[in-house]
Amino acid sequence: QVQLVESGGGLVQPGGSLRLSCAGSGSIFSMYTMRWYRQAPGSQRELVAIISPGGATNYIDSVKGRFTISRDNAKSRMYLQMNNLEPEDTAVYVCNGQEVSPPYQSYWGQGTQVTVSS
Repeated sequence: QVQLVESGGGLVQPGGSLRLSCAGSGSIFSMYTMRWYRQAPGSQRELVAIISPGGATNYIDSVKGRFTISRDNAKSRMYLQMNNLEPEDTAVYVCNGQEVSPPYQSYWGQGTQVTVSS
């Protein structure tokens, strides 16, 4: 089992940057596929970015070229570098870790608020 805690959210002006962190503990972090989700008020939760245990990444189209997901398995950390932020990026950002082998258990953090506003 793994526990996940996000940090790094806050209020930023359009065009600004934030770096989110997801700290993992309690299990073998390196064996998990990690994801960042976000949920804006009145909207469904949306998968933003994914990184495999080996470091392969993928993003939704709306953040490609602006966001970068990364991980440091030695520190049990995952990151989301967000540049050129837009008001549409405002949401609660939540990290997720999922086992790569059966039973593919999934774990969630509590989330961190990101607000992009002038």
